[in-house]
Amino acid sequence: MAAAADPGGPKVGAVCLIVLGMAGSGKTSFVQRLTGHLHTKGSPPYVINLDPAVHEFPIPANIDIRDTVNYREVMKQYGLGPNGGIVTSLNLFATRFDQVMKFIEKRQQDCQYVVIDTPGQIEVFTWSASGTIITEALASTFSTVIVYVMDTSRSTNPVTFMSNMLYACSILYKTRLPFIVVMNKVDIVDHGFAVEWMTDFETFQDALNQETTYASNLTRSMSLVLDEFYSNLRVVGVSAVEGIGMHEFLQQVTEAAAEYESDYRPHYEKMQQHLAAKEVKKREDQLEQLRKDMGDIAMDSSPIPANSDAEHEVDPGPSGLILTRGIADEEDEEVDSDTDDLDYQKVEEQSEEPAFQRYLEQRKLRNLPVAKE
Repeated sequence: MAAAADPGGPKVGAVCLIVLGMAGSGKTSFVQRLTGHLHTKGSPPYVINLDPAVHEFPIPANIDIRDTVNYREVMKQYGLGPNGGIVTSLNLFATRFDQVMKFIEKRQQDCQYVVIDTPGQIEVFTWSASGTIITEALASTFSTVIVYVMDTSRSTNPVTFMSNMLYACSILYKTRLPFIVVMNKVDIVDHGFAVEWMTDFETFQDALNQETTYASNLTRSMSLVLDEFYSNLRVVGVSAVEGIGMHEFLQQVTEAAAEYESDYRPHYEKMQQHLAAKEVKKREDQLEQLRKDMGDIAMDSSPIPANSDAEHEVDPGPSGLILTRGIADEEDEEVDSDTDDLDYQKVEEQSEEPAFQRYLEQRKLRNLPVAKE
């Protein structure tokens, strides 16, 4: 079934959305809501799960890393902890990512969007060799957009907010791709205060004045360097629980995809023309190093079979990427993943930071406009 194009959306090929976010930011919930929204618009996305440690992925994935690598078995074989197991599983998966690219290429005329969920341990994907290989492989072929999901309700403290922005800035310059900041959980705290902090330096300084820690002084200095980052930053407020802001998000994706075509694709094409052999050699060396690092592990060397059902159904279910997943131990099944971030309770999030409350009260006393709570 061919996907219906979103009004004003990209018309050719697929747009890959690499969704990043801290654990607990609602990243997977956002992916779930976005997938449901696209289904209702008659444009089902191609969904890829890259989190090997997630206990339960809430939507059917066309490609699921858990069908390829047994995360707990990797931990046992290499004597690794949770983060090391995730890194190693991603490394194993990256060595086969050329086959994933072929699947996406076959479906890009039917699926307008490819939604890629990543591990909650954000640094595992962003700063690892495997994450770089996967990102560059996608960006060299498809319109690729980085989606950074942040927890708005936990960013009302200006120091925490600045930490999120600095991390977003580092990811932007690391990936060098169109970038969208998704401020999630606006059903709990409206993101207007954050937008105001980004656009009005004095307002942010007022909020920082409520803080007296050393971190606030450091934050005050660092905030001066983000003007250029803010000026070109795409920001949208959403609620993964209530579905607020999905239409606005897709509009931002349309603009970001257009930016990729005009500014980034020429760069990748030029790079392929002038540095093709060098880049191919570099990628092959990276993959070879990953294979050496893996050592001996039970991996099927035959080509990854495509799921025949997934080629025809709108809601395909798990893919045929099956290598070594195996049956988990009973005690393993009872343990929830550290990376699950599906649900959050409004009651737990209602209490805002004391400094943020003082900031709001001060602005009311000065008869200044206050962002909607």
